[in-house]
Amino acid sequence: MDKTDKIRQEIQSIPSETRLRESMDIDSMSTIDALKVINAQDKTVPYAISNSLDDIAEAVDASAHALSQGGRLIYIGAGTSGRLGILDAVECRPTFSVPDDLVVGIIAGGEKALIHAVEGAEDDALSGKRDLINISLSSKDIVIGLAASGRTPYVLGAIEYANSLSCATACIVCNPDAPLLKLANIGIVANVGPEVLTGSTRMKSGTAQKLILNMISTTTMIKLGKTYSNLMVDVNATNEKLLARAVHIVMQATTCSAEKAKATLAESNNNAKLAILMILTNSDVTTSKAMLDKHSGYLNKALN
Repeated sequence: MDKTDKIRQEIQSIPSETRLRESMDIDSMSTIDALKVINAQDKTVPYAISNSLDDIAEAVDASAHALSQGGRLIYIGAGTSGRLGILDAVECRPTFSVPDDLVVGIIAGGEKALIHAVEGAEDDALSGKRDLINISLSSKDIVIGLAASGRTPYVLGAIEYANSLSCATACIVCNPDAPLLKLANIGIVANVGPEVLTGSTRMKSGTAQKLILNMISTTTMIKLGKTYSNLMVDVNATNEKLLARAVHIVMQATTCSAEKAKATLAESNNNAKLAILMILTNSDVTTSKAMLDKHSGYLNKALN
């Protein structure tokens, strides 16, 4: 048996590699009927994720602990999975005003793989280890491996290396028999079943991974005090749209006028959280900043 036959046998039992009965005739369907099939399948994804909420919660708690101890949240994957990890990581800075290196996304094949398929890169387990060495991985960090099949050598090598440093590790897979589940400390499975296009894990599997990544990063940041109620009070107002959003957030949190919100934001160097505290406690910048520092940036605690 050659290597191709061995891999074929390994993947034939993966849910995404089985054929979906509802889409067997999709190539002869009308446009609207094909879209109805895709839409109906997409609706099943959140239900598949709901079966893994306990594991997602464990990953959130581990991530919040790592970040609160000076560590980083690191996503690593290949292909679609790797791109989704980078997308989630990049969006954390403008949303929560965290440093670019606090949430890190790594993809097999490097930056080139973001816009060009570098499919062979996922087969190199040593590259997964090397890429973590290159960012000076430490035991304070948490590493989350992303692989729909859960058998990608690049990701397996990365998680093995992270384990060797006693990092917290987790994985997000769509295969209940994934080898990654045996390696990672925390295993998250979204068994979304067969894809509309057999084996195309950029579809339901990718959607599931994106939803889970949203849940992990957002809830982690909530636990770290990056929100007040359901408001993004740590939004980084670096452009006109985000500045307008910061004004709106301050108004929503305090019921003040737009003029008051803009003036207080100007005083606080466009720090929405600080501006809200200043208005609600009728305090100046220095006093409000000291209050926030005392409560580690948690606005709700500073107010109470």
